[in-house]
Amino acid sequence: MTLSRVAMVGAVLLGVVAGTPLAAAQSVPVTPSAPVTPPPGPPVEPMPMPTVVPGAPLSSDVPALLRSAPVVETVPAAEAAPASTPAAAPESTAPANPPACVPWKVSTVADGFGVLENLAFDGDGTMLLSESIPFGDGAIRTLTPSGEAGTLVSDVQSPGGIVVDGDRVVFTTGNNVMAGLWGSANGTVDAVDRDGGNHTTLTEGLSMPNGLALLDGGDLLVTHAFGDEPGLTRIPASDPTSAATVRTDVGSANGLFSTPTSVYVGNTVDRSTEVHVLDAGDLTGEVTTLTLPGGGAANAGDDLTVDADGLVYIALNGAGKVVRVDPATGDTCEIATDLPMTSSVRFGSGTGWDSTSLYATSFAGTVHRLTPPGN
Repeated sequence: MTLSRVAMVGAVLLGVVAGTPLAAAQSVPVTPSAPVTPPPGPPVEPMPMPTVVPGAPLSSDVPALLRSAPVVETVPAAEAAPASTPAAAPESTAPANPPACVPWKVSTVADGFGVLENLAFDGDGTMLLSESIPFGDGAIRTLTPSGEAGTLVSDVQSPGGIVVDGDRVVFTTGNNVMAGLWGSANGTVDAVDRDGGNHTTLTEGLSMPNGLALLDGGDLLVTHAFGDEPGLTRIPASDPTSAATVRTDVGSANGLFSTPTSVYVGNTVDRSTEVHVLDAGDLTGEVTTLTLPGGGAANAGDDLTVDADGLVYIALNGAGKVVRVDPATGDTCEIATDLPMTSSVRFGSGTGWDSTSLYATSFAGTVHRLTPPGN
């Protein structure tokens, strides 16, 4: 964003009421019963206590939160139920082999850009970057796997989210914090051919449009973190001029990603950092909410993406982290830290970009590669 969410978070922190910490668990006092005097009789020899063999220690690849939790031994199912009526295993949507919480390797792909808000891949070997300049116009920049930078379209005011739709690149403009706080409706959704020609405006009158996603039917979704109606807006492919608000109950909506079945919306400066999962076929229906550790304003959640197994990866701009979330269990893992002002993450696509690695942009003008363990 032109004024940078760093400045915005500072302002918001002054007005955000910190959430009340959870009260520590209190032990319940137990009143001992009066001692019972045994009847006289022959002395009873004390029974020796059986030897208890402690269980093996948890492996080092288990998340710290799990390692710190007390381990409770349970009776094996075979002993708890008669052999004639075995208990059926419950169905689960969790991956058969959930990934261990191990840090990913971080390397620098390129630096020296202005404020980078978002990225996308055109599928043919080019990374697309939305770049803002603090005291000038922004641009949609290009980057090759060899590190060669270029410009797809210049003179763009505060570009935000980017998606590739066939032969064109679609992006938001007016993604400026002050425009959002003042309720200015100068934001647009623009499109340009992948060769840089035919730059057109599809939708006008938006207030700080940030995240951008393309639905299967061709409609677009846009998030707004501030303004009169922060939330989610839908732009019909049949008539891009008739944008309509879809939801206003997803907080300060920022990050946005869609799959054929689900839409993921992340917030940015609410009390807690959350990812709201919507049904792509019924955007006004039931919502599943995933909550991340840490304070919302301090985390400053930004853009996000989802892998083929349904795991969510979200950039925490304020905390300087990339966190993985398992929607099936709610488990989280910090796969990368010490990444100041990280703003967006996407898996590589196209020649020269590793499809198993995440690529991350930052307000510091740097593009990083996050490589999973074993690669």
